[in-house]
Amino acid sequence: MYTLPAHYKPVLGEKETEHAIVLIKDFFQLALSTELNLTRVTAPLFVRSGTGINDDLNGVERPVSFPVKNMDDARMEIVQSLAKWKRLKVTELGMTPGFGIYTDMNAIRPDEELDAVHSLYVDQWDWEMAIDPKDRTVFYLHEIVKKIYRCLKRTEFYIYDRYSMIKPELPDTITLLYTDDLLREYPGLSPKERENAAAKKYGAVFVTGIGGSLPDGSIHDGRAPDYDDWITETGDGHRGLNGDIIVWNDVLKSSFELSSMGIRVSPDSLKAQLKERGCTGREKLDFHKRLLAGELTQTLGGGIGQSRLCMFLLRKAHIGETQVSIWPDSMVDECGKAGIKLL
Repeated sequence: MYTLPAHYKPVLGEKETEHAIVLIKDFFQLALSTELNLTRVTAPLFVRSGTGINDDLNGVERPVSFPVKNMDDARMEIVQSLAKWKRLKVTELGMTPGFGIYTDMNAIRPDEELDAVHSLYVDQWDWEMAIDPKDRTVFYLHEIVKKIYRCLKRTEFYIYDRYSMIKPELPDTITLLYTDDLLREYPGLSPKERENAAAKKYGAVFVTGIGGSLPDGSIHDGRAPDYDDWITETGDGHRGLNGDIIVWNDVLKSSFELSSMGIRVSPDSLKAQLKERGCTGREKLDFHKRLLAGELTQTLGGGIGQSRLCMFLLRKAHIGETQVSIWPDSMVDECGKAGIKLL
Protein backbone atom coordinates (compact mmCIF):
# COMPACT_ATOMS: atom_id res chain seq x y z
CA MET A 1 0.00 0.00 0.00
CA TYR A 2 1.05 3.55 -0.70
CA THR A 3 0.98 6.18 2.06
CA LEU A 4 -0.47 9.55 1.10
CA PRO A 5 1.82 12.50 1.88
CA ALA A 6 1.09 14.31 5.13
CA HIS A 7 1.33 17.88 3.83
CA TYR A 8 0.27 17.66 0.21
CA LYS A 9 -0.55 20.62 -1.99
CA PRO A 10 -0.97 20.01 -5.73
CA VAL A 11 1.36 21.99 -7.97
CA LEU A 12 -1.40 22.57 -10.54
CA GLY A 13 -5.08 23.24 -10.02
CA GLU A 14 -7.79 21.04 -11.53
CA LYS A 15 -8.20 23.05 -14.75
CA GLU A 16 -4.44 23.39 -15.30
CA THR A 17 -4.09 19.68 -14.62
CA GLU A 18 -6.62 18.83 -17.34
CA HIS A 19 -4.71 21.00 -19.81
CA ALA A 20 -1.38 19.46 -18.81
CA ILE A 21 -2.74 15.92 -19.22
CA VAL A 22 -3.55 16.69 -22.87
CA LEU A 23 -0.05 18.13 -23.42
CA ILE A 24 1.63 15.06 -21.92
CA LYS A 25 -0.45 12.55 -23.86
CA ASP A 26 -0.07 14.32 -27.21
CA PHE A 27 3.68 14.87 -26.79
CA PHE A 28 4.61 11.47 -25.42
CA GLN A 29 2.75 9.35 -27.95
CA LEU A 30 4.36 11.29 -30.81
CA ALA A 31 7.79 10.86 -29.23
CA LEU A 32 7.21 7.14 -28.68
CA SER A 33 5.88 6.48 -32.18
CA THR A 34 8.78 8.24 -33.88
CA GLU A 35 11.43 6.70 -31.59
CA LEU A 36 10.21 3.12 -32.15
CA ASN A 37 8.72 3.42 -35.67
CA LEU A 38 5.16 2.74 -34.52
CA THR A 39 1.95 3.25 -36.50
CA ARG A 40 -1.21 4.06 -34.57
CA VAL A 41 -4.03 1.51 -34.81
CA THR A 42 -7.50 1.21 -33.33
CA ALA A 43 -7.87 -1.34 -30.53
CA PRO A 44 -10.81 -3.39 -29.23
CA LEU A 45 -12.50 -2.75 -25.91
CA PHE A 46 -13.62 -6.38 -25.70
CA VAL A 47 -12.74 -9.76 -27.25
CA ARG A 48 -14.45 -13.15 -27.47
CA SER A 49 -14.21 -15.38 -24.42
CA GLY A 50 -12.45 -18.70 -24.82
CA THR A 51 -10.06 -17.68 -27.60
CA GLY A 52 -7.02 -17.09 -25.37
CA ILE A 53 -6.61 -13.54 -26.71
CA ASN A 54 -7.43 -11.73 -23.47
CA ASP A 55 -4.67 -11.57 -20.89
CA ASP A 56 -5.05 -13.03 -17.42
CA LEU A 57 -2.11 -10.95 -16.12
CA ASN A 58 -0.98 -12.81 -12.98
CA GLY A 59 -3.34 -15.68 -13.70
CA VAL A 60 -5.95 -14.91 -11.04
CA GLU A 61 -7.69 -11.72 -12.18
CA ARG A 62 -11.25 -12.12 -13.43
CA PRO A 63 -12.18 -10.23 -16.61
CA VAL A 64 -15.49 -8.41 -16.88
CA SER A 65 -17.69 -10.41 -19.29
CA PHE A 66 -21.13 -10.09 -20.82
CA PRO A 67 -23.41 -11.96 -23.28
CA VAL A 68 -24.30 -10.51 -26.68
CA LYS A 69 -28.01 -10.80 -27.41
CA ASN A 70 -27.68 -10.69 -31.21
CA MET A 71 -24.96 -13.39 -31.25
CA ASP A 72 -26.82 -16.19 -29.43
CA ASP A 73 -25.56 -14.87 -26.10
CA ALA A 74 -21.92 -15.48 -27.04
CA ARG A 75 -19.77 -14.09 -24.23
CA MET A 76 -17.34 -11.22 -24.64
CA GLU A 77 -14.66 -10.05 -22.20
CA ILE A 78 -13.49 -6.50 -21.52
CA VAL A 79 -9.76 -6.55 -22.21
CA GLN A 80 -7.33 -6.56 -19.28
CA SER A 81 -4.44 -5.77 -21.61
CA LEU A 82 -3.75 -6.18 -25.32
CA ALA A 83 -0.46 -8.11 -25.29
CA LYS A 84 -1.72 -11.03 -27.35
CA TRP A 85 -4.11 -9.05 -29.53
CA LYS A 86 -1.26 -6.75 -30.57
CA ARG A 87 0.86 -9.68 -31.67
CA LEU A 88 -1.99 -10.90 -33.85
CA LYS A 89 -2.34 -7.40 -35.30
CA VAL A 90 1.37 -7.06 -36.09
CA THR A 91 1.20 -10.44 -37.84
CA GLU A 92 -1.94 -9.48 -39.76
CA LEU A 93 -0.38 -6.21 -40.94
CA GLY A 94 2.79 -7.98 -42.10
CA MET A 95 5.08 -5.70 -40.09
CA THR A 96 8.79 -6.13 -40.80
CA PRO A 97 11.42 -6.13 -38.03
CA GLY A 98 11.96 -2.70 -36.54
CA PHE A 99 8.42 -1.48 -37.18
CA GLY A 100 5.25 -1.83 -35.16
CA ILE A 101 2.02 -0.41 -33.79
CA TYR A 102 0.71 1.50 -30.80
CA THR A 103 -2.77 2.17 -29.53
CA ASP A 104 -4.81 3.59 -26.67
CA MET A 105 -5.77 0.70 -24.42
CA ASN A 106 -8.70 1.10 -22.02
CA ALA A 107 -9.32 -1.77 -19.63
CA ILE A 108 -11.32 -2.67 -16.55
CA ARG A 109 -9.65 -4.73 -13.83
CA PRO A 110 -12.26 -5.47 -11.15
CA ASP A 111 -9.86 -7.49 -8.98
CA GLU A 112 -7.32 -4.67 -8.66
CA GLU A 113 -6.28 -3.76 -5.12
CA LEU A 114 -7.25 -0.07 -5.11
CA ASP A 115 -4.76 2.43 -3.73
CA ALA A 116 -2.97 5.63 -4.75
CA VAL A 117 -1.62 4.12 -7.98
CA HIS A 118 -4.03 1.25 -8.77
CA SER A 119 -7.47 1.85 -10.25
CA LEU A 120 -10.36 -0.19 -11.63
CA TYR A 121 -9.81 1.71 -14.86
CA VAL A 122 -6.55 1.19 -16.71
CA ASP A 123 -5.47 3.45 -19.57
CA GLN A 124 -2.15 2.95 -21.27
CA TRP A 125 -0.29 3.19 -24.53
CA ASP A 126 0.01 -0.39 -25.70
CA TRP A 127 2.72 -0.92 -28.28
CA GLU A 128 4.15 -3.87 -30.19
CA MET A 129 6.94 -4.14 -32.75
CA ALA A 130 8.13 -6.92 -35.01
CA ILE A 131 11.67 -8.14 -34.34
CA ASP A 132 14.02 -10.54 -36.05
CA PRO A 133 14.30 -13.87 -34.19
CA LYS A 134 18.05 -13.25 -33.85
CA ASP A 135 17.20 -10.19 -31.74
CA ARG A 136 15.51 -12.27 -29.04
CA THR A 137 18.22 -11.13 -26.64
CA VAL A 138 18.30 -9.14 -23.42
CA PHE A 139 20.72 -6.72 -25.10
CA TYR A 140 18.16 -5.81 -27.77
CA LEU A 141 15.48 -5.49 -25.09
CA HIS A 142 17.66 -3.07 -23.15
CA GLU A 143 18.26 -0.93 -26.24
CA ILE A 144 14.51 -0.49 -26.62
CA VAL A 145 14.24 0.35 -22.91
CA LYS A 146 16.78 3.15 -23.38
CA LYS A 147 14.79 4.55 -26.31
CA ILE A 148 11.59 4.62 -24.26
CA TYR A 149 13.43 6.27 -21.39
CA ARG A 150 14.61 9.00 -23.75
CA CYS A 151 10.94 9.67 -24.57
CA LEU A 152 10.17 9.95 -20.85
CA LYS A 153 13.03 12.40 -20.37
CA ARG A 154 11.95 14.55 -23.31
CA THR A 155 8.37 14.66 -22.02
CA GLU A 156 9.54 15.66 -18.55
CA PHE A 157 11.49 18.58 -20.02
CA TYR A 158 8.51 19.52 -22.22
CA ILE A 159 6.32 19.89 -19.13
CA TYR A 160 9.04 21.79 -17.22
CA ASP A 161 9.36 24.19 -20.16
CA ARG A 162 5.64 25.04 -19.75
CA TYR A 163 5.33 24.76 -15.98
CA SER A 164 8.63 25.94 -14.54
CA MET A 165 7.59 25.03 -10.99
CA ILE A 166 7.75 21.32 -11.94
CA LYS A 167 11.49 20.66 -11.84
CA PRO A 168 12.91 17.64 -13.74
CA GLU A 169 13.79 14.72 -11.46
CA LEU A 170 14.64 11.82 -13.75
CA PRO A 171 18.36 10.92 -13.93
CA ASP A 172 20.18 11.21 -17.26
CA THR A 173 20.27 7.44 -17.75
CA ILE A 174 18.23 4.44 -16.64
CA THR A 175 20.02 1.72 -14.65
CA LEU A 176 19.60 -1.85 -15.90
CA LEU A 177 19.15 -4.45 -13.14
CA TYR A 178 18.12 -8.11 -12.80
CA THR A 179 15.69 -9.59 -10.30
CA ASP A 180 18.20 -12.19 -9.10
CA ASP A 181 20.83 -9.48 -8.51
CA LEU A 182 18.29 -7.51 -6.44
CA LEU A 183 17.61 -10.64 -4.39
CA ARG A 184 21.32 -11.09 -3.69
CA GLU A 185 21.80 -7.40 -2.83
CA TYR A 186 18.72 -7.17 -0.60
CA PRO A 187 18.12 -10.74 0.67
CA GLY A 188 16.08 -9.65 3.67
CA LEU A 189 13.63 -7.48 1.73
CA SER A 190 10.43 -8.30 -0.12
CA PRO A 191 10.34 -7.72 -3.92
CA LYS A 192 8.51 -4.40 -3.44
CA GLU A 193 11.04 -3.31 -0.83
CA ARG A 194 13.89 -4.25 -3.21
CA GLU A 195 12.33 -2.08 -5.91
CA ASN A 196 12.00 0.78 -3.40
CA ALA A 197 15.67 0.51 -2.46
CA ALA A 198 16.86 0.34 -6.08
CA ALA A 199 14.60 3.15 -7.30
CA LYS A 200 15.64 5.43 -4.46
CA LYS A 201 19.31 4.67 -5.10
CA TYR A 202 19.31 5.16 -8.87
CA GLY A 203 16.21 7.29 -9.61
CA ALA A 204 15.16 5.15 -12.60
CA VAL A 205 15.70 1.42 -13.15
CA PHE A 206 14.68 -1.33 -15.50
CA VAL A 207 14.18 -4.53 -13.51
CA THR A 208 14.80 -7.45 -15.86
CA GLY A 209 13.44 -10.98 -15.56
CA ILE A 210 10.01 -10.79 -13.91
CA GLY A 211 7.88 -13.93 -13.63
CA GLY A 212 10.46 -16.69 -13.56
CA SER A 213 11.77 -18.52 -10.51
CA LEU A 214 14.60 -16.86 -8.57
CA PRO A 215 17.50 -18.78 -6.96
CA ASP A 216 15.53 -19.12 -3.70
CA GLY A 217 12.49 -20.52 -5.54
CA SER A 218 10.38 -17.36 -5.24
CA ILE A 219 9.29 -15.05 -8.06
CA HIS A 220 9.82 -11.31 -8.08
CA ASP A 221 6.30 -10.63 -9.35
CA GLY A 222 3.59 -12.48 -11.26
CA ARG A 223 3.49 -12.69 -15.04
CA ALA A 224 1.15 -14.75 -17.20
CA PRO A 225 2.96 -17.59 -19.02
CA ASP A 226 1.72 -16.81 -22.52
CA TYR A 227 2.96 -13.39 -23.57
CA ASP A 228 6.28 -12.21 -22.02
CA ASP A 229 9.26 -14.57 -22.14
CA TRP A 230 10.53 -14.90 -18.56
CA ILE A 231 12.16 -18.33 -18.83
CA THR A 232 14.81 -17.99 -21.55
CA GLU A 233 18.42 -17.70 -20.38
CA THR A 234 19.98 -14.37 -21.29
CA GLY A 235 23.51 -15.64 -21.85
CA ASP A 236 25.00 -13.61 -19.00
CA GLY A 237 23.93 -15.80 -16.10
CA HIS A 238 20.35 -14.57 -15.82
CA ARG A 239 16.89 -15.56 -17.06
CA GLY A 240 14.10 -13.52 -18.57
CA LEU A 241 13.58 -11.28 -21.59
CA ASN A 242 11.12 -8.90 -19.96
CA GLY A 243 10.93 -6.31 -17.20
CA ASP A 244 9.52 -3.12 -15.73
CA ILE A 245 10.56 0.53 -15.96
CA ILE A 246 10.43 1.85 -12.40
CA VAL A 247 11.21 5.36 -11.16
CA TRP A 248 11.46 6.97 -7.74
CA ASN A 249 8.30 8.91 -6.90
CA ASP A 250 9.33 11.64 -4.49
CA VAL A 251 5.74 12.65 -3.72
CA LEU A 252 4.82 9.16 -2.48
CA LYS A 253 8.38 8.36 -1.34
CA SER A 254 8.14 5.05 -3.16
CA SER A 255 9.13 3.16 -6.28
CA PHE A 256 6.69 3.77 -9.11
CA GLU A 257 6.15 1.48 -12.10
CA LEU A 258 5.57 3.28 -15.39
CA SER A 259 5.87 0.45 -17.89
CA SER A 260 5.88 -3.31 -18.24
CA MET A 261 7.36 -4.80 -21.40
CA GLY A 262 9.17 -7.75 -22.87
CA ILE A 263 10.14 -9.93 -25.79
CA ARG A 264 7.19 -12.21 -26.45
CA VAL A 265 7.25 -15.98 -26.12
CA SER A 266 8.51 -18.24 -28.89
CA PRO A 267 6.86 -21.62 -29.42
CA ASP A 268 9.55 -23.24 -27.25
CA SER A 269 9.37 -20.75 -24.39
CA LEU A 270 5.56 -20.82 -24.45
CA LYS A 271 5.58 -24.58 -23.99
CA ALA A 272 8.13 -24.35 -21.17
CA GLN A 273 6.24 -21.58 -19.35
CA LEU A 274 2.85 -23.27 -19.65
CA LYS A 275 4.41 -26.41 -18.21
CA GLU A 276 6.07 -24.55 -15.34
CA ARG A 277 2.77 -22.90 -14.41
CA GLY A 278 0.77 -26.11 -14.81
CA CYS A 279 -1.57 -24.80 -17.51
CA THR A 280 -0.64 -26.79 -20.62
CA GLY A 281 -4.35 -27.01 -21.40
CA ARG A 282 -4.07 -23.53 -22.92
CA GLU A 283 -2.25 -25.06 -25.87
CA LYS A 284 -5.70 -25.91 -27.26
CA LEU A 285 -6.85 -22.26 -27.39
CA ASP A 286 -6.89 -20.52 -30.77
CA PHE A 287 -4.15 -17.99 -30.03
CA HIS A 288 -1.83 -20.58 -28.54
CA LYS A 289 -2.34 -23.07 -31.36
CA ARG A 290 -1.36 -20.43 -33.92
CA LEU A 291 1.70 -19.43 -31.91
CA LEU A 292 2.85 -23.03 -31.46
CA ALA A 293 2.38 -23.61 -35.18
CA GLY A 294 4.83 -20.78 -35.89
CA GLU A 295 2.17 -18.60 -37.55
CA LEU A 296 2.77 -15.47 -35.46
CA THR A 297 5.42 -12.81 -35.98
CA GLN A 298 8.11 -12.60 -33.30
CA THR A 299 7.48 -9.38 -31.40
CA LEU A 300 8.54 -7.20 -28.51
CA GLY A 301 6.00 -5.00 -26.78
CA GLY A 302 4.59 -3.49 -23.66
CA GLY A 303 2.34 -0.96 -22.04
CA ILE A 304 2.99 2.49 -20.60
CA GLY A 305 0.48 3.84 -18.13
CA GLN A 306 -1.07 7.09 -19.34
CA SER A 307 -2.60 8.25 -16.06
CA ARG A 308 0.46 7.03 -14.17
CA LEU A 309 2.82 8.99 -16.40
CA CYS A 310 0.67 12.12 -15.97
CA MET A 311 0.54 11.50 -12.23
CA PHE A 312 4.33 11.24 -12.03
CA LEU A 313 5.16 14.19 -14.29
CA LEU A 314 2.61 16.51 -12.62
CA ARG A 315 3.75 15.45 -9.12
CA LYS A 316 0.34 14.15 -8.08
CA ALA A 317 -0.26 12.05 -4.96
CA HIS A 318 -3.11 9.89 -6.31
CA ILE A 319 -3.92 8.46 -9.73
CA GLY A 320 -7.47 9.72 -9.26
CA GLU A 321 -6.08 13.22 -9.84
CA THR A 322 -5.28 12.32 -13.46
CA GLN A 323 -8.18 9.98 -14.38
CA VAL A 324 -11.84 9.49 -13.54
CA SER A 325 -12.67 6.24 -11.76
CA ILE A 326 -14.68 4.86 -8.83
CA TRP A 327 -13.16 4.68 -5.35
CA PRO A 328 -14.26 3.30 -1.96
CA ASP A 329 -15.94 5.90 0.25
CA SER A 330 -13.18 5.50 2.82
CA MET A 331 -10.54 6.38 0.21
CA VAL A 332 -12.52 9.41 -0.99
CA ASP A 333 -12.73 10.63 2.62
CA GLU A 334 -9.03 10.00 3.22
CA CYS A 335 -8.07 11.89 0.06
CA GLY A 336 -10.33 14.79 0.98
CA LYS A 337 -8.67 15.11 4.38
CA ALA A 338 -5.23 15.01 2.70
CA GLY A 339 -6.12 17.83 0.27
CA ILE A 340 -6.35 15.50 -2.73
CA LYS A 341 -9.08 16.39 -5.24
CA LEU A 342 -10.14 13.29 -7.20
CA LEU A 343 -11.44 13.95 -10.71
